[in-house]
Amino acid sequence: MSRKCVLITGASAGIGAATAELAAQAGYDVAVHYNNDKAGASHVATQVERAGSTAHLIQGNIGDPHDITRIFTDLDARFPKLDALVNNAGIVDQPCRVDEMTPERLTHMVSVNLIGAMLVAKEAILRMSTAHGGKGGAIVNISSAAARLGSANQYVDYAVTKAGIDIFTKGLSDEVATEGVRVNAVRPGIIETAIHAKGGLPNRAADMADMVPMKRAGSAKEVADAILFLISQQASYITGTTLDISGGR
Repeated sequence: MSRKCVLITGASAGIGAATAELAAQAGYDVAVHYNNDKAGASHVATQVERAGSTAHLIQGNIGDPHDITRIFTDLDARFPKLDALVNNAGIVDQPCRVDEMTPERLTHMVSVNLIGAMLVAKEAILRMSTAHGGKGGAIVNISSAAARLGSANQYVDYAVTKAGIDIFTKGLSDEVATEGVRVNAVRPGIIETAIHAKGGLPNRAADMADMVPMKRAGSAKEVADAILFLISQQASYITGTTLDISGGR
């Protein structure tokens, strides 16, 4: 039997990278997607191969539908089937209020974090669903605690896209529940990753740790552990749910 394959978008750093390494240790071959950070993705691929699994780098902009098509064409050429998708790629912009946001910022945020994620999931369904000749599979969408909290004065646009991911997760899971595909999401809270620096607040995790009931930021591995559970057969009766990984916040 062929080995299982997982596609992880945005796998060059942070939660995506941690998930790729754990997936390899669990016996998955890994399609390591990245957009700009080829060096980071190459490092992740090396870690995957050290764990005894096959890694394949795939570059593409999730905000571009043509790139998404190319990503899956590349995937099909390298792996015979897709067993799991970790729909992780996403962006955050500089902190600002809604009355300071431009249409260009909003359009870019939605095109990557919501439309792009939906199109990636669509392509995965076309390969996994028994209605399309697939053998089943699992999708985990990466949402955020911001979907519940709103991120006022910082990233309301980001929060809106993640709230959309929550609704998308439920709707898609219901559509494919009888087609062998489970769809869930995780909502990370304050997690120590590089995304805070990309958003202009490199110390955000440490600065906000006191707001968390557990009084600390989480790690990318703690999120990855939950993702691996949700794509595994241990979660075979779990679909349409969103799991908070936020230290109680």
